[in-house]
Amino acid sequence: MTKRGRTPSVPPSRERGAGAPGPIRCAIYTRKSSEEGLELEFNSLDAQREAAEAYIASQRNEGWICLPDRYDDGGFSGGSMERPALEQLLKDIEAGKVDCVVVYKVDRLSRSLMDFARIMQTFDRKGVSFVSVTQQFNTTSSMGRLTLHILLSFAQFEREIIGERIRDKIAAQKRRGKWAGGVPILGYDVDRSSGSPRLVANPREAAKVREIFKIYLDKGSLQRAVTELRHREWKNKRRVTKKGVSVGGQPFNTGTLHVLLTNPLLTGKIVHRGNTYDGEHEAIVDPALFERVRQQLLENGRTGGIEMRNKYGALLRGLLRCKKCDCAMIHTFYGKRNKQYRYYRCLEAIKNGAHTCEASSLPGLEIEKLVVDEIRTLGGDRELLDRILAEAQVNVDQELAALRTERASIHASLGRLEQELRELVADRSGTAAATARLAAAHERVSGAASSPTSRGTSSASTVSSRCSRAGSRFRTPSSAKCR
Repeated sequence: MTKRGRTPSVPPSRERGAGAPGPIRCAIYTRKSSEEGLELEFNSLDAQREAAEAYIASQRNEGWICLPDRYDDGGFSGGSMERPALEQLLKDIEAGKVDCVVVYKVDRLSRSLMDFARIMQTFDRKGVSFVSVTQQFNTTSSMGRLTLHILLSFAQFEREIIGERIRDKIAAQKRRGKWAGGVPILGYDVDRSSGSPRLVANPREAAKVREIFKIYLDKGSLQRAVTELRHREWKNKRRVTKKGVSVGGQPFNTGTLHVLLTNPLLTGKIVHRGNTYDGEHEAIVDPALFERVRQQLLENGRTGGIEMRNKYGALLRGLLRCKKCDCAMIHTFYGKRNKQYRYYRCLEAIKNGAHTCEASSLPGLEIEKLVVDEIRTLGGDRELLDRILAEAQVNVDQELAALRTERASIHASLGRLEQELRELVADRSGTAAATARLAAAHERVSGAASSPTSRGTSSASTVSSRCSRAGSRFRTPSSAKCR
């Protein structure tokens, strides 16, 4: 009888033929690369296991029994061994709990020749057999081993071709300015109501992002900006996965804040492999503001930040300029031991010698006191105060206009959410993906309803209440059972 996919080593009880043969404990391993369709009642993993169980049942006369433990890897690539079920299977093999591993096809176990060789070494060391239900080969002969390696070579080749196609598709999408998927950042939501998902601005988060940029420019360093954000209790993007799990929403640190401040996506751009393209999504940060922050980050990276650049607390650092050559006057000092004298001196004279600029150095304490006293006297200038108040009123009017625009954007966003809610309520399938979409829509509606620009209106509260009523009716069978 021709063996199907068996490794050179078989269970010792069968090889020796001494006495009554013991049972061959068979573990079924299944894998699916994507998570699509896993929420179905009968998915690809179930189909693979059903075929393997039928094959084991056909070998019952040979003493094969199917172990009840399931080794299912849903949503894991075959190009890596970092798979929970595979790791558990290898642990059970090391513990001597498995005599034979059954898969639907060879590429379900691995699509990498190197990984497969390591797995087979573990099988051989522990005397574990390997069977593929749909592919017949005998690894006890050189021809059978060659056949197995050819199958794995094609499996690896297929994986690489699929990867190239996906990368080409992503590159084509980004050249056209389309969002190619991934985790949305603070300021944007994913609109899945059309044929392909796209980024839409979240007005409440967009206003927060713009304020974060201003906070960084005002504070002058990432650490100070993080401290201010933590004081305001502002956190990173929070989202709900397809499985209904809430992730994100963590406080900012210098790393996550730097990633946000340097992301060109906020200016309506798409970046791919060093190339920048105009995106289809709306820009929520002015390019000029983004560039100012970028230059500030570069400057801080070169000099160590504002704390290092102004280590001695010079009030007029970066403000004074030489009257003779219009060059910056930098803060310096000289002295011995505990007695030092601070000065502001022309940078041109420092770099190229005193003969290049005839301006004399200014004593630091006296010039700073003079400037501070002059600022205090400005408080009694009524004409100047009126002019400042007029400019402040212009700024207030501009902010009010921006808030009105933001309020209109929120209403438009609520309209899209209401349409998505109607579609979800009409969908009676009760799948986990639909439930997750409903939960995400409810969260976005609640966020929009709590926004200061949406208060006092009825549309946000109306949509939120509809979403709550719909959520109470829209339950998956599993959630209903748990309840």
